[in-house]
Amino acid sequence: MKKTIIYILLFAISTALYSQALRTDNGNSTVGSNRFTAGFGSGEVFNPFAKDTTKSEHIIAPKEIHQWHIDELTGDVIPTDADTLPHLYQNWHLTEGMNGEYNFLGNMGAPRQSRIFFNRESNTTFDFLQPYDYFMVSPGELFYTDTKSPYTNLSYNESGDKVTGDDRVRAYFATNAGKKFGAGFLFDYIYGRGRYDNQSTALMNFSLFSYYRSDKYNYHMLASRYHMKMAENGGITDDEYITNPEKTDGANSNFGTTDIPVHFDRTWNRNEVYRAYFTHNYNFGFYKKVRKGLSSDSLAMEVSRIMEEYRDTTRTMTESDSLYISQLSDSIANINNSDSEELEMRFIPVARITHTADFESNWHEFISHNYPHNYYAHNYLPYDSLDRNDYWSIKNTIALSLREGFNKWAIADIMAYVSYKYSSYKMPDTLAAMEIRKIYSEHTITVGGIIESKRNRYFKYRLRGETAISGDDLGAFLLEGKGELNLNMMNQNVRIIGEAHIKNNRPSFYYRHFHSEHYWWDRSNLDKEFRTRIGGSILLDKWKTRLKAGIENIKNYTYISNNSVQQSGSTNYLSNLSVAQSGENIQVLSATLNQDFKMGPLHLDTEFTYQNSSNKEVLPLPEFNMYANLYLKFKIAKVLNTELGGDIRYFSSYYAPDYSAALGQFVQQNPKDKIAIGDYPVVSVYANFLLKETRFYVMYYHINEGTGNRNYFLAPHYPMSPKALWFGLSWNFYN
Repeated sequence: MKKTIIYILLFAISTALYSQALRTDNGNSTVGSNRFTAGFGSGEVFNPFAKDTTKSEHIIAPKEIHQWHIDELTGDVIPTDADTLPHLYQNWHLTEGMNGEYNFLGNMGAPRQSRIFFNRESNTTFDFLQPYDYFMVSPGELFYTDTKSPYTNLSYNESGDKVTGDDRVRAYFATNAGKKFGAGFLFDYIYGRGRYDNQSTALMNFSLFSYYRSDKYNYHMLASRYHMKMAENGGITDDEYITNPEKTDGANSNFGTTDIPVHFDRTWNRNEVYRAYFTHNYNFGFYKKVRKGLSSDSLAMEVSRIMEEYRDTTRTMTESDSLYISQLSDSIANINNSDSEELEMRFIPVARITHTADFESNWHEFISHNYPHNYYAHNYLPYDSLDRNDYWSIKNTIALSLREGFNKWAIADIMAYVSYKYSSYKMPDTLAAMEIRKIYSEHTITVGGIIESKRNRYFKYRLRGETAISGDDLGAFLLEGKGELNLNMMNQNVRIIGEAHIKNNRPSFYYRHFHSEHYWWDRSNLDKEFRTRIGGSILLDKWKTRLKAGIENIKNYTYISNNSVQQSGSTNYLSNLSVAQSGENIQVLSATLNQDFKMGPLHLDTEFTYQNSSNKEVLPLPEFNMYANLYLKFKIAKVLNTELGGDIRYFSSYYAPDYSAALGQFVQQNPKDKIAIGDYPVVSVYANFLLKETRFYVMYYHINEGTGNRNYFLAPHYPMSPKALWFGLSWNFYN
């Protein structure tokens, strides 16, 4: 695997250097018919025979890049900030998240689950890949890039030694072939050796992407290949090795974290994933002469902009003033009546047809060669059986839409779509005492519609509804809406966001059917899970304040229940898990306050979350979660941007979900043998730097290890990493 990493990095660097080598001062020089383009679509011409090697060259590559995400359903482009921000870069690699809001197993690359309920996926997906959402890059999360010169980002994060240390290597490359076409790749590799025994992780992602954007035809493509292998140790056998080491042999000065006994060895979970996503659309419309630089959002938006400018610059005037009215009318009338040198032809979209194809294939395998004989309650398959589940699906969506702004009556995008999804599953089964592989298949036809307006500066909204009209998910439906109001109050911009949804979904396939060596269920009769949520946010830009609150009601909440049984004549419990649905409605209330403070170079960024679950046995949540970051921000020698500080993560004590190695999922704790985690702060100090195109940091993570109650668990029986020194580097190339 190390050779693979070296090859990828060499390829990325050589691509960047080769593109740079192909550039010349005279991009139009030619000899006869020998013409070569410099790199992918740089627009320059390279002639190897005309280059004067006696003259030195000083080439300055353009460093302008634009990045965006896409809406996976509609294919719409969503502009975003470039993925090059230095702030909080020291936390980028952490499995527990930028603000430490995730529970995980303590090792880099391990499965995780958010403690903030509203940050979890709100669908009913029990999927083997769900705990690795930080590593999986969906089409809607990928950064597509438009760049004037080939752009490369190489990053490396490492901690510890070659026995228990962690490494993450990431390479991103993007280039353009003209103004309309771009392509690139993403390589990401995590190797967490594990501070505790039998806990290593090896996760690799290689993705290729491309796009084409023009007035009429557009497409975005992403093809990804994931390999994920995780060693499972089942947690440590006694928590006192962490909380009270003096009562164990851990008090020995030569005793290290890898000496702490664990439940399993020679046990692994493995996921292999292939995904191909392609969305394209064709726009119908017309060309119109408009003022140069006029936004493609339409003439209607330009009229709104002019009116806003006049409101801002003529505060002492009233709308009844004849001069005000005359000037405003002239400005609007002259949008398309400027001098010919200031006009350009612009395409105005009227309607669009979109097609999206999404293919996914993955398989999950649990391999265990050595576990205690008194650990599981059941062994459904012979010892040498293949505990493997396969899945593949293909989904096609066709959408028709009318575009906002092509005339004064088109005040919103209106879209109607229909999609068809086919899924196939394969899992172990038995027939007449023989092991077989049973195949299940499902299909669903869904219709839906979207009404969206996002071009008005003051008010934006999106309404969506869909329902399954045929197939296995018949009767499932979704209604959701979101609105954003922008106001100018107290000399600052105030944003008020409201959102709500109603979802009625059937629990996922693996909640209904799952066969493995130790857990086995078939629950075709599960009721649909009905969720209703309403919430909103208030953002005060000047005061750097954001308050977010919401409430959700869940009927038929579906989860993995723990039915472990006590072993006869022992205090030990034999693991037994199954699917359950809550017989009562569960309400979740949540409120989050983000408040940033600044006094000269001193900054304090805070986030406080309160939440409450009406059924803590079925859906346990910590009542309080906090993150605070105190730092000094300044420049050294006017060129080195510096942040020196420390941060703290904390959550209140609660009976957090347990982790099942055989499922690769977070599950309910054994109600008869529960333990609480939390009420323990994690403190780190760091120095974060930005020098031109290079970000780098040094961080001492978990510096307070060994203090307080020493209850540093982020999942029951899975201690988090002890204190460690981290180093990270991110380097941008424009060449």
